[in-house]
Amino acid sequence: MELVWFRGAKWIKENIKVNTPYVIFGRVNYFNGAYTMPHPEIELLTDYKKGFKTAMQPVYRSTEMLGTKGISNRVMQKLIQQLFFETKGRFEETLSDKLLKENGLIAKNDAMFNIHFPQSQELLTQAEYRLKFEELFFIQLQLIVKKLSRQQKNKGFVFEKVGEHFYKFYNEFLPFELTTAQKKVLKEIRKDLNTGAQMNRLLQGDVGSGKTIVAVLSMLIALDNNYQTALIAPTEILAKQHFNAIEELLQHMDVKVRLLTGSSKAAQRRKIHEELENASLNIIIGTHAIFEDKVKFSNLGLAIIDEQHRFGVAQRAKMWMKNKLPPHILVMTATPIPRTLAMSVYGDLDISVIDELPPGRKAIKTIHRYDSNRLSVFKFIKEEVLKGSQVYIVYPLIKESEQLDYKDLMDGYESISREFPLPDYRISIVHGKMKPADKDYEMQRFVEGKTQIMVATTVIEVGVNVPNASIMIVESAERFGLSQLHQLRGRVGRGADQSYCVLMSGLKLSKEAKTRLRTMVETSDGFKIAEVDLKLRGPGDLMGTQQSGVLNLRIADIIHDEKILYLARRSAIEVAGSKLGHKDPDHKKIWITFEDISRNRSIWRNIS
Repeated sequence: MELVWFRGAKWIKENIKVNTPYVIFGRVNYFNGAYTMPHPEIELLTDYKKGFKTAMQPVYRSTEMLGTKGISNRVMQKLIQQLFFETKGRFEETLSDKLLKENGLIAKNDAMFNIHFPQSQELLTQAEYRLKFEELFFIQLQLIVKKLSRQQKNKGFVFEKVGEHFYKFYNEFLPFELTTAQKKVLKEIRKDLNTGAQMNRLLQGDVGSGKTIVAVLSMLIALDNNYQTALIAPTEILAKQHFNAIEELLQHMDVKVRLLTGSSKAAQRRKIHEELENASLNIIIGTHAIFEDKVKFSNLGLAIIDEQHRFGVAQRAKMWMKNKLPPHILVMTATPIPRTLAMSVYGDLDISVIDELPPGRKAIKTIHRYDSNRLSVFKFIKEEVLKGSQVYIVYPLIKESEQLDYKDLMDGYESISREFPLPDYRISIVHGKMKPADKDYEMQRFVEGKTQIMVATTVIEVGVNVPNASIMIVESAERFGLSQLHQLRGRVGRGADQSYCVLMSGLKLSKEAKTRLRTMVETSDGFKIAEVDLKLRGPGDLMGTQQSGVLNLRIADIIHDEKILYLARRSAIEVAGSKLGHKDPDHKKIWITFEDISRNRSIWRNIS
């Protein structure tokens, strides 16, 4: 067989000894009746016999620079092999004997050796399992210890009673019967508020599942115990929507509600500041403006943060400084989080889920249509507008290409205007380049039913609540992510009429785009959609750079190792909750490793 080198001939000439036995590794080629092996890895037979014998060869990550310096995969194997010879298996065991036995785990020494030089496929599988379990176990242990520590150390206001305000609203003004899921969540919140520990709860609920009414009832419990509540939303549109909805719900109650945003006038601000300090203001709803140092409370007992992933930890920490004791915290999100991700990123919070829609809500019918079907889609819109429905037509907005997207929107607006002319049809247009006052004016016209069609970019993704809007047309739907499409679909289906979501796309679609569109058509379950999104995008992308640190895993994968994650969490709960805790001799190894991992953590460790 010919051994072929296209470069490095000088090194070959100087280092290979003639008439000396070598062992070679490489890919064999067969051409013109002869075998060749280009750029083989080469090792003296005497050295090979000293090394570890294994049926499988480890493959190490490399770079082009390492390759050009002669640090091949074979060299990396030799270096790692030498380390094993020198350490002679002195890897400290990190897990207790009890945990190893209960979970069928091999020892740390065996796992480390067999992950590099597996003696069999079975031992490789056992090594992977052991190391994945260990990695996920210590992440879960940190989160659970943090949660237990917060419950013990962070004293909270005790809301002893559920009183007049709560019962009056519940019995006389509640607009609909609560779902079983809403009642369960409310019970969990009521229990938290009465323990003497600070509540730190994440409330997940799909678009339209009724999180706002749960928030209002929680506010009334705070009021019954003479405490104030703050509700913070990431945008002015969303803050105004919350304010309008809550003010309407509480219009017959003796409860004072105010709105504070960046555009609040100076005189309004002064009055709000004064009312908050003299305790005459019960509920404040607003944006980042509430975080300002000038905003002081007489007795803030509950802080509700909506779409909490849009706020930084430092901002949320400011809510803790408003009182001697931190207020109870309820964070809400309409973006469903897959269970594995919730356990890994929000494992230190108590999690509540509203997993059913209010009765009477009809499921939104989702349809995928290609651009070639546009005329039939226009015909459908005209029929629905004749029945009195309103329509959203949304165009994508991608940061890298705002000019292009703006052009898309304006071109779309012109073609819609030609297809739906005055005076039979009236159209609103909303996009990010408009002045806030103009945007509000256009949105208000649509809300009041003065226009039937809203042509917009994704600025309407969260915000506007128009029960009469029953059709959502998403242009270039292939350019949207799954969670964005789900949020957009949630803008319709809020009234009693049948609602529709039409996803328009070009003919040429990537495999991922086809999966996204098919998922949207097949299911309206936000949690199923989130699971698909997690598999498509991976945990880092889903959480964003700020919150993906905990997911920089070495060997485990929270998407594929879900079963190991559940087992690791169960064991972590058992270890963290054991009565002897750190003194339990069986858990000594675990706590030594835990202290080592936890040392020098950031100052934000107590804020989710």
